[in-house]
Order: sequence, then structure tokens, then C-alpha cells
Amino acid sequence: MISSIKQSTGSFTRCDFLPRRQRCVAKSDVVSVPSSANVQGFKCSAKPLYICSVEGFGSRSIGSKSSSVCRAYEAERSQPLDLNIELSDQEARSEAAQKLKIGIYFATWWALNVVFNIYNKKVLNAFPYPWLTSTLSLATGSLMMLISWAVRIAEPPKTDLDFWKTLFPVAVAHTIGHVAATVSMSKVAVSFTHIIKSGEPAFSVLVSRFLLGETFPVPVYFSLLPIIGGCALAAVTELNFNMTGFMGAMISNLAFVFRNIFSKRGMKGKSVGGMNYYACLSMLSLLILTPFAIAVEGPQMWAAGWQKAISQIGPNFIWWVAAQSVFYHLYNQVSYMSLDQISPLTFSIGNTMKRISVIVSSIIIFHTPVQPINALGAAIAILGTFLYSQAKQ
Repeated sequence: MISSIKQSTGSFTRCDFLPRRQRCVAKSDVVSVPSSANVQGFKCSAKPLYICSVEGFGSRSIGSKSSSVCRAYEAERSQPLDLNIELSDQEARSEAAQKLKIGIYFATWWALNVVFNIYNKKVLNAFPYPWLTSTLSLATGSLMMLISWAVRIAEPPKTDLDFWKTLFPVAVAHTIGHVAATVSMSKVAVSFTHIIKSGEPAFSVLVSRFLLGETFPVPVYFSLLPIIGGCALAAVTELNFNMTGFMGAMISNLAFVFRNIFSKRGMKGKSVGGMNYYACLSMLSLLILTPFAIAVEGPQMWAAGWQKAISQIGPNFIWWVAAQSVFYHLYNQVSYMSLDQISPLTFSIGNTMKRISVIVSSIIIFHTPVQPINALGAAIAILGTFLYSQAKQ
């Protein structure tokens, strides 16, 4: 509304409507005017008024009355008097830059994960020792981060004994999940492992419900039906089904659920960022895994298997091992960095899309035979995962 204010007394002399599409000049210019203000006996509004801008306030003209034009709007309106408050150019650019940053994170995360799974499967086909392969992945990532901290590419985290105590159960669960997934991929196709791993939300709900006593909305429970049904259908119709590979993927699901639970409980209030948090997790997991890897497989088996792989593949095998180790760390690091920037819902959707990209790319590259009923089971399971991420929020 437009009101003319007489400067000498500060009272309203007339009241009129503001032209449509007139925009407020600034948020800081808004001033409240009581709703009981009368303009020559006429009540302007039943609600409080807010002044958007004042024109000519404080200026005087010789020989004429001095007045100021005040633009106001009623309170409690979604768009005051049909006015639209525009974001500044700087805010618009900042929002666009944030969206671009998240898009780059997602694209990088998916690409790195696809490359890791391809090289990991190549290594395991020629060198079927998943415990050593898992150890090399963690060792490479730990070495990369130590070098980054030493040369100040990344700022070292400030940790204490309490930090490492709370991180320990997270590292145990992470170690079990990582080894179990690698064992699974050494026995079955990459696509099958990831189809089974798409059932992780079902484990999350069941563990939270029966062990932690948490309750969920009814749609969350219904979303588990396509996840469980799709995974079961894919498992039954898998041409190269292997029980060790199937159980490895299931154990990995359960371990990563506990990893997430321990992480949420133990890391509240900690100031370590996503990249450094995963670096510390990798180092502690490496210390836990190394003695078990030596006990289960041992240097003699590794030496014999290494010579056989080199004789069959040639020097390219060394590149495969280095690539799978580096890309394992990079894709996990980017995923933790993404989680710092986005909501859990967006992260869940991104994780679902990541599995689709891995399944499709591995089928194409390794020429994995897939029956239509098997593909249907995978599609149902992944759709259930997406529905779960929506219902959970």
C-alpha cells in the first residue's frame, strides 16, 4: 500500500494500494506499522503493515509541503500484495554453484565406483585372494592420505584418544563389510553382488527395529517387500549362483548397517570432516584387517598366486592392482565428502543410482549372461530401495 507521511507530525494523510509487481527494495528496510493506524478516520488494514521502502524521506522543498511516499504491505501474506521478492544475483549464483558442486560430486562418485568394481573384478579373476586385495585397498588409501597430510594438500585432523575409541567399532564393522563384499565379488558376478547389496535398507530397518527398538512409519515397512522379493528373485534365477558369494554380500549388508549405527552414535559433536574421517577409518581398519589377512591366506599363498597372475596377465596385472586400490579409496572418499554437502535422502537416492550404473556397466563389460526374470528381480529390488529412501524421509 502507498501512504503519504507528513514529516512534521509523522501521521498518515492518505492510504492507497501499491501498484502490482512493485518489489520490496531490501529486507532491512522493512518497518512494522500497527494495524490500528487510521488514515483520516479510515482504517488501512486489519493486520499489521510493513514498510518496504520510503521515498523522499528527509528531503525538503522550498515553498512546498514536505512529504514522503511509503510503500507497505500486509503481514502474513505469502506474497505481500502480489509482490515477489527476488533473490540477488549473488545469491542466485551461489545456489547455482552449490548445485553444480553436488552434481560433480555425484558424477565423480559414480564414475570412480564403476572403475573400481571393474578393476577389482579383473584382479580377483586372476588373483583370487580377497583378503589381501582388501588389505591393499586400505593400505593404498592410508598411504595417500598420509602423504596428503605431510605435504599439506589436506589439513591433518585434530584427534584425541576419545576420537579413536569411538571410531574403533565403526572400523570393525567397516572392515567386515569391506572383506565380505570382496569375498562375494571373488565368487560371483559384480552385478549379482550389487543386487544383493541393494537389500541393505531391509537389514537397516530390521536391526533398528528388533535390536534398537526404533519404530518406522508403515510405508517404510511396505517398501521392504519389493526389496526382499526382488533380491530373492534375482538370487533364485542367478545362472552362476554361489553360496559363498551370496553370504558374503549378505554379511556385508549387515556389517555396513552396524557401521552406520556406530558412526551416528559415536561421531556426534566431532569436528572431523568427511575426507579426514574416512582416512582415519581406513587406517584403523587396516590395522584390524592385516593380521587376519595373514592368518587366513598368508604370504606363501600370495606369492604363488602373484607369480601365476603375472605369468598369465603380464605387467598389466600390477596396474590392475594399483588401480583397484586407488579407486577404492577415491570413491569412498568422495562419497563421504558428498554426505557433508547433501541431505541423507539425496545421498540415498544417489547410492541407488550408483548401484544401477555399476550393475549395468559390469554386465556390459564382462558380458554377464542375464535372464529376463533375473533382470526383473534386480529392477524390483532397486525400485524398492528407491521407495525406501522416499518413505524413510
